[in-house]
Amino acid sequence: MKAVQLNATDGPGSLALADVDIPSAGQGTVLIDVAYAGVTFPELLQSRGQYQMKPPLPYTMGSEVAGTVRDVGEGATGFAVGDRVVGVAGTGAYAEVMAVPASSVLPLPETVSLQAGAGMPMNLLTADFALRVRGRLEAGQSVLIHGAAGGLGSALVQVALAYGAEVIAVVSTQEKAETVTQLGAQHVVLADGFKTEVKEIFPRGVDLVADPVGGDRFTDSLRCLSPFGTLLVLGFTAGSIPEVKVNRLLLNNVSVAGVGWGAAVAVRPGMVAEQWESLWPHLSAGDLNPAVHTVLPLEKAGEALEIIDSRSVRGKVLLEVNGDEKALAASAR
Repeated sequence: MKAVQLNATDGPGSLALADVDIPSAGQGTVLIDVAYAGVTFPELLQSRGQYQMKPPLPYTMGSEVAGTVRDVGEGATGFAVGDRVVGVAGTGAYAEVMAVPASSVLPLPETVSLQAGAGMPMNLLTADFALRVRGRLEAGQSVLIHGAAGGLGSALVQVALAYGAEVIAVVSTQEKAETVTQLGAQHVVLADGFKTEVKEIFPRGVDLVADPVGGDRFTDSLRCLSPFGTLLVLGFTAGSIPEVKVNRLLLNNVSVAGVGWGAAVAVRPGMVAEQWESLWPHLSAGDLNPAVHTVLPLEKAGEALEIIDSRSVRGKVLLEVNGDEKALAASAR
């Protein structure tokens, strides 16, 4: 089968299309005929050897897919050949067939296309974990979201809205502001000087800040919190890891919470299914429909990562592998 592999940690240019063996459906594993694969920021870091997970080279990149079940290994109950599913694993998504642990394979509502499905798993599950689990979001609360037009940011906007929050989206350009407005964010502010604008909208501060960006906006994010508010740390796409003077937490009765979805899944494998159950009504109703920035063919995976690196993304970047019709036909053979 065709797969895109990372051959060196020199960046997106080190990805190359290769012929590799089709994986087998081992114990507790589901094989998926991949229709589309999602492209994520951690994969950009992996291409440079900057991510905590560093598999031996070469390896097939990619962490999330949508497609149809090709085969079911022993012990992988609840799935049948031809089922429309999404799947998440550490590697293997940039390929025509992906092997995924059954605990990380999830059904896709008939109302959701395979293309849309490929943009959901990593971002929606991370957003749900951040807001509902780590942030304990309640309906009626306010949420400030940085990088709101990106793949994860737009998922945070949609999940927060689905759970009844009032959203303040922080973006870097007017074009991105239009994107998050279309997603339904009630307030949109530009990153430059965001604290002043947020304080005008919410003089008392916001209940939650979701920050996948980091960098120099961290301190002002703390200053945007209301008493007993929480800043959720989701990543550092700005490149620098900020530090916090803990006296700020003490004086204002605010908290900083780490959001490591992958680390949580590693110790709580049943969490993925529980999260999907929480999201399911909103998925079925069409409330969680990812904005798609672009769809590229599999062989342009390196270019897809370069688009992520450009910071110009509005929504999700996807790779078309088999596409809808081919994936369905492959599983029906």
